[in-house]
Formats: sequence, C-alpha cells, structure tokens
Amino acid sequence: MQIVRDYDYVDQADRGASVAIGNFDGVHLGHQSVIDIAREHAADLGAPLGVLTFEPHPREYFAPDAPPFRLMSREARAHRLQKLGIEKLYELNFNAAMAALSPYEFARTVIARGLGLRHVVVGADFCFGKGRAGDARDLERFGREMGFGVTIAELLEGRTGQVSSTAIRAALSEGRPRDAAAMLGHWHRIDGPVVGGEQRGRELGYPTANMSIEGLHPPRFGVYAVLVEVRDGPHAGQYHGAASLGVRPMFHGEVPNLETFIFDFSGDLYGAELSVALVEYLRPEATFDSLEAFIAQMDADCARARDILGQP
Repeated sequence: MQIVRDYDYVDQADRGASVAIGNFDGVHLGHQSVIDIAREHAADLGAPLGVLTFEPHPREYFAPDAPPFRLMSREARAHRLQKLGIEKLYELNFNAAMAALSPYEFARTVIARGLGLRHVVVGADFCFGKGRAGDARDLERFGREMGFGVTIAELLEGRTGQVSSTAIRAALSEGRPRDAAAMLGHWHRIDGPVVGGEQRGRELGYPTANMSIEGLHPPRFGVYAVLVEVRDGPHAGQYHGAASLGVRPMFHGEVPNLETFIFDFSGDLYGAELSVALVEYLRPEATFDSLEAFIAQMDADCARARDILGQP
C-alpha cells in the first residue's frame, strides 16, 4: 500500500484512483461498505483502490485539548486498511490551509487537480470544506463539473442501530466489547509497542506486556479476556491472555495503560509491536486487602479468560 501525504506533489502512478473519503476511525462495517463501493468502481475503471483521509483527525485539530476519542492510531488504521486491499492511502495533512478551503476549492484543488481522482464514494452524512459547509450533494454537483464520479452510500444499520464510531465508543465505554466488535466487523484492538513497566507483575508471577493508551478513547477500565498478536520479533504469533486496562488502583497508579498477561508464554517482548483484541469484559478495577487476595483474583480472572477463549 502506497501512502501519499501531499496532494501538491503526486506521482502520476498515484493519481486516478477510485477512493472512499472519510476519517475511518475504527474502520467499522459502515466504513467497509463505503470502501466496497469504491472497490467496485475501481474494478470498472481499471483504477487503483484508495482511501482519502486526514491526519490529524479534524476533530483533534479544532479541539486539541478535548479528551481522547480515537478508536485507533494512524498506524493501526493504515494496517487495517492495508488488510482490506487498499492500494493508495491518501493521508493528507489537516492544517490551517486545508481547514480554510471552501467546499468548491477542496473539490477542485484536492480531488480534481491535486490527486486526479476518477471516482469518490462518501457516506450520506458526509460534510466537507470550511465550516463543514459542503455536503454529499454538493460534492456530486462538483464532480459533474470537474470530471470525477461521485457515489453517495447509504448509512449502514446494525442490530443495535446505526453503525458509527460514536456508537462503538459508547459500547466500549460501557464494557461491551462484543457489541463494539459487531459494529466494527473485527475485535477492537489496542496496538502499539511494549514499553517498560515496574515489573511488579513479574514479582507476583504474572509478568505483563505494558502498552500506552495515550491518545485513544479509553474503554471501560477493568480486566478483559484478550487475543494477542505479536507482530514482530522472535515471538511473532497469536496468543491468548488476560489484560488489565486502567490505572492499577491496587498500586496507586495514575496514568492509564494496558497490561497484558499472555498465557503459557516465556520471553522478552520489550519493544515488540503488539495488537491486543478486547474480547470480553470480566470485572472492574479493584483494590484488595492483601497481595494474596490480589493474586487469587488474578488466578480466577485467568481461569475465566481461558474458558471464554476456549483454551485449556
């Protein structure tokens, strides 16, 4: 997958794609349906399949001090899009110049002239341009004038209502990872490198791989049954485990993180890239009267997680 970040300087080979446009936070089933329509047009046109998105997320740009809301980092989003067969990821810098473009200027400068797109697909609720002044019908009109095709995709309904990043965040905040997965079309994953910790888990017989959740929407704090993918290094592979997400009240922690105990694993994972999928919420965070009680609860958590994940 080729990543293009500047619409002013684009190789000829990276022009002329059929793309889905949006923020694609989570790459949920609604996003995937828009991508599939772009895929059909790419096949009809003999064009590359692409996604046009923005970094930082416009919401981050306009409200940098707001609480974290993203379901995935830019790296995790790119990884997921690559798995879906995206050939061209136009990850454009959202800055003051981009924010100032009127809807017409965006269509002409970015879509038509800059990237030379042949077809674009957007959701029915798509808005663009300065002040979000343009909508999907405006884009359709500009496309007729400027020579690119436009398809407006209907919004996808799931079993609990409209599929959206907002609904997925709500499910995760309430400790319902399976409902989130039903809208995502895949498990919600927290991706990133293993960072150094206090090694307290090792002393307790439960060594953990620690990961930061900085910049991400925090799911409900507590203990989860998880699936773990080690993406690189000598231990690359798929594993089962249990993870604690939160501030570790037993040890007076302050910064939320994810601590994952991988079942039946021995090895050094510092610096390795992990992807941890939240499968089922087991219990909230808690404090205990003694380390013995804490260890007994971890034993019970791991036994329950093994049962949920179908591992003996």
